[in-house]
Amino acid sequence: MAIAKASSDKKALDIVMIDMRKVPSVCKYFVIASGTSTTQVRAIADHIGEKLREKRERLWHKEGEREGLWVLLDYGDVVAHIFYEQTRRFYDLERLWADCPQESLRETGRYAKKKSKTRPKAFKKRHKAARRSSRKR
Repeated sequence: MAIAKASSDKKALDIVMIDMRKVPSVCKYFVIASGTSTTQVRAIADHIGEKLREKRERLWHKEGEREGLWVLLDYGDVVAHIFYEQTRRFYDLERLWADCPQESLRETGRYAKKKSKTRPKAFKKRHKAARRSSRKR
């Protein structure tokens, strides 16, 4: 929860916690968040590091900070994945681990279980229409 809170402090988008305890894995939770630029991705990762150092949590491993497209922070039981938006859409870890319980951080700062793995029909219709209109140009 501290990782998700620290991510939220730096305006991270679409923060999701995935409970990995019921599948063979190297950790208990994934925390996934996005930034709108590589600079923001690095800032989110740095802020998480600062907040967890204050709590005396040990960082086991860190990857990807120089590029800023996907920063991985391994704290043993919790692994944080901080993505640049387009990189997150490409890898789609939430879909990869769809069998695991997932919670999404809302604007209020509270977690809510994801109810549906599919998008609402209205969303699909809007995007289908947008794709059609962009092809005509």
